[in-house]
Amino acid sequence: MKALGWVLVALATFMFVGYLGADVAGAEAIAALIITVLLPGAAGAALISGRLGTRSRLDARREALRRQTLEAELLRLARRHAARLTVVEVVSELAVSPDEAKEALDALAVRGLADFEVTDSGVVVYVFHDVRHIEDKHDSRGLLE
Repeated sequence: MKALGWVLVALATFMFVGYLGADVAGAEAIAALIITVLLPGAAGAALISGRLGTRSRLDARREALRRQTLEAELLRLARRHAARLTVVEVVSELAVSPDEAKEALDALAVRGLADFEVTDSGVVVYVFHDVRHIEDKHDSRGLLE
């Protein structure tokens, strides 16, 4: 994006030199200056400085997608492990760092999808209530039944 910014600044400079040599006056001259010099120059400067934020928005979207994918994989993994997971299991099966695993599990707990339990030896176990009772969905009834 910075290369495009430099191209726009160079274009604006080239157009400004041409504008200086042109024999124009009045409102048309100001409109021509804005369209051919100021707009490309401002856009180029914004791209160079990173103010347009296309990269940061793309990175944010990519991070959100990565987090959603990890959470989906955690729920699948919980189903295979009888609705109980530890950080070590997540790290070993999903090849993520311990910090990433704990952060993702904590995020699911905050949203109410998991609860914490602690073993006698002090290991934190994340328990997924809905996953544990997923087979009960076939016995569901309406609220007024």
